[in-house]
Amino acid sequence: MSIKLLITGGTFDKEYNELNGLLYFKNTHVPEMLTMARSQLDVEVKTLMMVDSLEITEVQRALIVSECAKAEQDKIVITHGTDTMTITAKRIAEVVKDKTIVLTGAMMPFKFGSSDGLFNMGSALAFVQILEPGVYIAMNGKYFHWENVEKNRMYGRFEGKSSDSSN
Repeated sequence: MSIKLLITGGTFDKEYNELNGLLYFKNTHVPEMLTMARSQLDVEVKTLMMVDSLEITEVQRALIVSECAKAEQDKIVITHGTDTMTITAKRIAEVVKDKTIVLTGAMMPFKFGSSDGLFNMGSALAFVQILEPGVYIAMNGKYFHWENVEKNRMYGRFEGKSSDSSN
């Protein structure tokens, strides 16, 4: 079973500039993460873009949807910024019906060392292998169907919209 892993940026892949205190993008950290985790999965990594999700355009979102639709694999994981992850998930769900697609991200950049990114990546890779076709969001060890999840900015986590929508 091969898994397509699409990179779009987000906090997951941000770096910290110690001179000016700003976060920026350089290269994806996903290959390093897969090596660090000693992953034995057959994963094809493709970087689509390196952007903050608040800056993703509808054209870029359409590219993500197109990549999902045309992928040979029926298991897809997407790294994405958490602020607009649910919007992208909705766009994908409107078009792609026959694949299992899991979006994941991080609240803290991987390079900070205390990031949730590595755990979220591992969870997403596990969930994509066992969930039925559909579009999901995987964060902090839980998965949510795309239409039953929201980001709780006060607590910095994703939650189901109702008490029984997460697993």
